[in-house]
Amino acid sequence: MALTQGTHHIGLTVPDINATRDFFVNVLEFQPVGEVPNYPAYFVSDGTSLLTLWQAVEPDHAIPFNRKTNIGLHHFAFKVDGVETLKAIYEKLKTVPGVEIEFAPELLGDGPTQHMMFAIPGGIRMELTAPAR
Repeated sequence: MALTQGTHHIGLTVPDINATRDFFVNVLEFQPVGEVPNYPAYFVSDGTSLLTLWQAVEPDHAIPFNRKTNIGLHHFAFKVDGVETLKAIYEKLKTVPGVEIEFAPELLGDGPTQHMMFAIPGGIRMELTAPAR
């Protein structure tokens, strides 16, 4: 048995904290649960997981993450309640400025779970997974 008990929160440093907060709140329907304006930081939740968003100090000088050459967060993933939801989110994401879809919903390995990968505004990779029922 592991000594840890699951994820408490995920903290992301982003180039535009307001755009990233708006993406999670307005597109993925997370709820704002707090903020520290002078830090600055926002806290948003889907009811199960908590995200902490921090503003990068000099985003214009930041080096974008390359999943093949950098050490660090490769991506983070959230589960959705089914393939229909996954496909609906995919359709919604196609119209969201700043989102770059890496691949549309497809089988994960031999399936039947499906997933998709995209970059949120600011470039951090995110995966959505719809486990088979």
